[in-house]
Formats: sequence, structure tokens, C-alpha cells
Amino acid sequence: MGQRLVRGPPAGSGVVIGTVGSLSRRVFPLKDNIPTERVPVVTIALILANVVVFLLELRAGGTIGSGPDAQDSVRYGFIPYELTHPGSHCDAVAQGVVCEGQPGVSGSADAQPATVLTLFSAMFMHGGIVHLAGNMLFLWIFGNNVEDSMGRGRFVVFYVLGGLAATGLQVAVGPDSTVPNIGASGAIAAVLGGYLVLYPRARVLTLVFLVIFFTFLQIPALLFLVIWIGQQILFGLAGLTSGGAQEGGVAYFAHIGGFIYGVLLIRLFATRARRDYFPAPYG
Repeated sequence: MGQRLVRGPPAGSGVVIGTVGSLSRRVFPLKDNIPTERVPVVTIALILANVVVFLLELRAGGTIGSGPDAQDSVRYGFIPYELTHPGSHCDAVAQGVVCEGQPGVSGSADAQPATVLTLFSAMFMHGGIVHLAGNMLFLWIFGNNVEDSMGRGRFVVFYVLGGLAATGLQVAVGPDSTVPNIGASGAIAAVLGGYLVLYPRARVLTLVFLVIFFTFLQIPALLFLVIWIGQQILFGLAGLTSGGAQEGGVAYFAHIGGFIYGVLLIRLFATRARRDYFPAPYG
């Protein structure tokens, strides 16, 4: 769920990408031990939709390593400045991203889709194959159970509203940012927050790299997700103290916003969660 700058043309520009990723580059969740009662149709459909959009990014001139090109990042990514300055449009130029109303910018930038549309299109864009793979892994591991707890229709609404809540907090922290935001991580962070409330006693089978060795550990979901959100908060605050809403190009407050939404509102959506279910350990 977070976001990082993906360098690429035009020079000096970038996009803020949302990637849930993992706790670190040495920790990778593989699966949980909560069985589902129904096929997670929506979760599978969301994964396929994200993959298809990524392939379209490549077809339109993007690269497998950094995702969409600069023009598509600005055209379909969400730019906070456009929301906080209604009627102002942004465009990619050689120096980066310029928006109507900025000091020194005269005339009209090329017309772009309405901000309300980019709020949704940005949720399906990714800044490279690693970004896509990390987000989809988290969506599959945790999304299928959350979908199972509320049904398909409710899960669609829960997921989309989670993405909007994530964007809302990121905009509140950086209202004048002209960096395009892309990625499904805000919505997936909402899924993680909901999962934490519904299945705190679940265990996550995790691949852990230790220097040149690796091992598999069963990490309690409560511990896994609390550490994850703790990292987002610490890195987000570090970004603010260093003068920006994105630290290292990652919009951590989008993760935080989505996660808080999931924790607070999951009870309004979940109707089938087996809260008395005590998961069995892996054999």
C-alpha cells in the first residue's frame, strides 16, 4: 500500500505508487491458515483487472520495470493538486509535472480526465512488475477471507471505499502535491485492517531471509499486521519531518488511511466472519 517514486521520463518527474509490499525485503507472506467457504470471485477479478491494466500500460509505452510512461501517469494517475484546485489540470513536461494555477504556469495544460475518474483509474495502475506482484500477493492472501466474510457485492463497495479513504488522508497530508499517485495499496490496506479485526488469531506462513539462508515461520496475523502498520506510521512521520508527505517516494499516509478505514468500518460490512473460529496450525 504505500507509494514510492518511480523515476522515468520526463526527467525529474515520478509517480507515487501504492505498494503494500512486505514487512521488508527479507520477509514475504505466502498464505494464511483461514479457509474460505466460497470461491473469492471478486478478489480474483480484482487481481485480473490489475494485471490487465498493467499490460495495457506496457502496450501504451510503459516498461515492465517502472510501469506507465510519464504522460499516462499524469493522465490516469491521481494528482492531489487537481482535487484541491478544482478546474486545474496537470500535464507532464520535460521538467516534471506542471499544473494550472501554479506560480509561473500560464495558459491551460492539456485537458485530462476529470479528477473523479482518476480516483478510480489510479487504483488499478502499477509502477512496475515488482509493485504489481507485491500488491496482488497481499490482496490474494488477505482479500479472499475478507470477501468471504461479507459477500461479493459488499466486498466491492468495501474495497473501493477503502481506496478512496486512503486517497483522502494522503490528500489531507499533501494537498498541493503534483506527483501522480497510482496503485491498489490504499484499498488493500483497508483489507488488511479489516482482516486484523476479523481474524487476529490467524497465522501467516512467511518466508524469511536471514543473510544467505531462509526459513519459513508461522507469524500471528496480529503481530504481522501491527508491525506492518507501525512501519507505515513511522515512515510516514519521517517523511513529514523531512519536508514531504512521501518518504522515499512512498505515500505512507495512503496506507494509514486505508488501514484505519478497514479497522473502523469492517463490522458494518462483515456478516459471515466466523469470529469463534480458532485456526488450526499448519501440518
